[in-house]
Amino acid sequence: MAEPLKNMFNLGFIVPFSEVCNKHIPNFNKNHFINAVFDDNWENLELKPRIKHIAHSLHKQLTDSIPINLNYITAISEDIRINQNKQDTFMYLVLCDYIEVYGLEHLKESLIAIEKVTILASCEFAIRPFIIKDPEYVFKTLNNWSKNNHPSVRRLASEGCRPRLPWGMGIPFLKINPSLIFPVLENLKDDDSLFVRRSVANNINDISKDHPSKILSLLKKWIGVSKERNWLVKHAARTLLKQGNSDALKLFGYGDVTNFETTVIHLLKNKVCIGDYLCFTFSIKNKSNKAQKVRLEYFIYFLLAKGKLSKKIFKISERNLTANETLYYKRRHSFKIISTRKYYTGIHKVSLVINGVEKETDNFQLNK
Repeated sequence: MAEPLKNMFNLGFIVPFSEVCNKHIPNFNKNHFINAVFDDNWENLELKPRIKHIAHSLHKQLTDSIPINLNYITAISEDIRINQNKQDTFMYLVLCDYIEVYGLEHLKESLIAIEKVTILASCEFAIRPFIIKDPEYVFKTLNNWSKNNHPSVRRLASEGCRPRLPWGMGIPFLKINPSLIFPVLENLKDDDSLFVRRSVANNINDISKDHPSKILSLLKKWIGVSKERNWLVKHAARTLLKQGNSDALKLFGYGDVTNFETTVIHLLKNKVCIGDYLCFTFSIKNKSNKAQKVRLEYFIYFLLAKGKLSKKIFKISERNLTANETLYYKRRHSFKIISTRKYYTGIHKVSLVINGVEKETDNFQLNK
């Protein structure tokens, strides 16, 4: 079993980190800092509370002046980045968290610190309270960052303002009106770095969940310029495609579902045990006299604790079928126990989805 991320914050991290802090913070006491981190409650803390606790323990060693402290945080991050040759390092989110917790009343100084620290550890979570506090000022900064020489800073310009950033603080006004985001994304849509373009695609995908028509209009303008741009557009439209949005499917050339003839899903077993696989087969034929592009997916309708069904879509493939071509598929879906889903015994369902159109469902029994 994988080691929990929270265990990365151990003596092997804290002691070297305290040595760097000691170089830049006057009167820093390494022993006091280490003892403050590993207090009586440390073992009870999960990942995010541990990060916050380390930042709080660091603050006890600093001055009463937050701007001065932010200079120390920047110096520490630059030391680690340059002298230890580290970049995009998860563990130094401690420094990002410090800025988020203690720097909110010092907007200008905090943004200067964030621009430096994000090269060592992404400040995509830390920037969000500042966006809420002063969106006009922060978005001017994000626009400037979108033209920065360093890809980590450019990526932060997009990633930090995602309306639905996973595990990040929500920004409700951006879900309602994302207009402030678009100039940033326009600057970054053809960025040299895939790291940055992926963030742009993820941001657009977030927006599409609340404003599908607005995003479709944008993607229609963007598509067809380059291979890299086409990849971004496709990745940005993934939720719309999963939802079977007809305009999104047309944008990528998926054929009319009536051009295809499919067999009903055939279950190899209609009783499956938790820990085993659901196996099914089907075939699909292109009935037309020219090639057709097809996107194949399937829904699993999972039984929930209260007896309702909740469906989740899974991709099978995308390909072109030549005229009158028939393909035969055998697919298996794992019901092995995972941490992100709890399985309940009882009747579940499965169905095939062709170019966003769901076909007939079939039932199967999930047993212990």
